Amino acid sequence: MKSLKMKFKKVLLRELIIYLLMLLALALIMHIDLLTDPSTRLQAMQDKENYTHPLLYSFVVYAVILILRKTIDFVTGLFQKKTD
Repeated sequence: MKSLKMKFKKVLLRELIIYLLMLLALALIMHIDLLTDPSTRLQAMQDKENYTHPLLYSFVVYAVILILRKTIDFVTGLFQKKTD
């Protein structure tokens, strides 16, 4: 039972790291000014009160990539030899 919990924690941590890296990458791709003057971008975000859109966009991209990853895992699993 403990190994199952540890495996779950590892998978959850890995997926969280993937999501956060994707959030950072998408933020830098969409708002290149974050590299030069982040305070201006953060001030604009605060003025417009649009705090959630980066999280939503990242979640949509993450969900699409997750579906693709799981589909590829399923298809490759069909062609692997079963060892008992």
